[in-house]
Amino acid sequence: MKKVFLVMVSVFFLVSCQEQERSPIEVDMYNSDDDVIGTATLTEQSGGVKVQVSVEGLEPGLHGIHVHEFPKCDSPDFKSAGSHLNPQGKQHGLMHPEGAHLGDLPNIEAGEDGTVDIELTLSEATLMEGKNSLMKNEGTSLIIHEKQDDGVSQPAGDAGARVACGKITLSESNNPDSPTDPTESNEEEE
Repeated sequence: MKKVFLVMVSVFFLVSCQEQERSPIEVDMYNSDDDVIGTATLTEQSGGVKVQVSVEGLEPGLHGIHVHEFPKCDSPDFKSAGSHLNPQGKQHGLMHPEGAHLGDLPNIEAGEDGTVDIELTLSEATLMEGKNSLMKNEGTSLIIHEKQDDGVSQPAGDAGARVACGKITLSESNNPDSPTDPTESNEEEE
């Protein structure tokens, strides 16, 4: 009986360690000039993945934001990221009766200063193993579009060009050489 208990405790400990490695995941967001414009932090929670987006340098107004299939952010157009993440084969759009893609998120709004600081939830997604994992294969990417997602148009909500991209991968999250945010050390000169 003691051996069974020890095995169960060991398995629990190993699973807990794996979850800690996968959550939270810090994602650097890049514009089409390959400049870091902010971050997205993805955190596993019951019922989905919390996505905290903090970026600057966007045009004021609404922007579509989606998780895409591949962890690739080749500038300037970020088309290397593929289509929206859609393992269930649904239609695009949070307002579509036959939707939504797993990677569909509500629009974000950049203020007059071009900044966004918002918390979103990817319902049914996970950072762990499984059909709805954002980490399946090599990972995925987070894309911000130039315009708002209309919530129903196929295949991508008529949201326009891709203006920012970040790779959702374990290797990116654990990269100690991740670029620094130049705005963090801005000091006024006298």
